[in-house]
Amino acid sequence: MNMKIIIAGIIIVAALVFGAISFVDTNVEYTDFQSAASTHKKVQVKGAWLRDRDASFDGTKSQFSFYMKDDNGKEVRVVLDGAKPNNFELAEAIVVKGRYQDGYFHASDILTKCPSKYEADPASVKKTL
Repeated sequence: MNMKIIIAGIIIVAALVFGAISFVDTNVEYTDFQSAASTHKKVQVKGAWLRDRDASFDGTKSQFSFYMKDDNGKEVRVVLDGAKPNNFELAEAIVVKGRYQDGYFHASDILTKCPSKYEADPASVKKTL
């Protein structure tokens, strides 16, 4: 009976450790590029794609790279493993998740905020009283 209790205890402790590690990995905080460069944690940075700067896809490495400006105005090269996200050209804002390393931001994921097709055009809305 003691062996069953020990095994059950080990399983419970392992599940708690696994849950804590999973929570820490998914709990990604928002920051800017300057703070991202000083930390080695995975972070999220919100900003805008710099359309006038070079954006390209390297087929040999399967990497998409572009330049982005965060909300504080710092411009950084962003490299994503994989292809360009859908609707990237339509994005009003971009959130990149990843780590700052080797002088650029290495993104593991990109979220795009596109204009809503459900918002009315302010010029076409009539004022009613």
